[in-house]
Amino acid sequence: MGWSTDEFGRSHEGRPGAVLADGTEPKPVYVDLGSSSNMHEISDWWVYDGRLKRPRASEVRGACSCGWRGAGRYAIDWDALEAEGADERDPYDIDLPGPYADWERHLDEVRSRSVPLPAGLQDLLDQVETRLDGLVDQAPLAALKAVATLERTVKRVAGDAAYAVEMDELSWETVGKALGVPEREARSRLLGYALRRDH
Repeated sequence: MGWSTDEFGRSHEGRPGAVLADGTEPKPVYVDLGSSSNMHEISDWWVYDGRLKRPRASEVRGACSCGWRGAGRYAIDWDALEAEGADERDPYDIDLPGPYADWERHLDEVRSRSVPLPAGLQDLLDQVETRLDGLVDQAPLAALKAVATLERTVKRVAGDAAYAVEMDELSWETVGKALGVPEREARSRLLGYALRRDH
């Protein structure tokens, strides 16, 4: 059960995170998928229901793949869930608005700390996307030609910008914050851009 955006992708995937009665986050549960060599790791909140020797979560909170955890905690009413037939329902369909709203606020904070685009650039990028979307139905070959041009431009600009950032000797923390991604993702992204520049 996860939430994601096109903007941040896997860097900021959100989910409702389980919280135990003592305030700690439970360790992942391993499930045998048919052979002892094929164990699957699960950390979805609903697996912590106290069954099969698993711990029982008392609350959920917003959680993000970047490591962020929401301050707000929301009680799990297991009795009410059972009365509603949660066992027969897809757990992914159970609405948890509190953790989701907290995760969205987290993304707003990430955006506010990131480097702003120059005035008018976001509008220009939106216009390009709109024009390309229009071409998909009207002239798909023209859309593909435009995409090829954009790919060449992106490869060149990304490589040059990554090189400039490297020359500025910025910390990975600074780069990550500016891009709105964790440090490890910033390092990986810049390395990828630099490698493309060299080819």
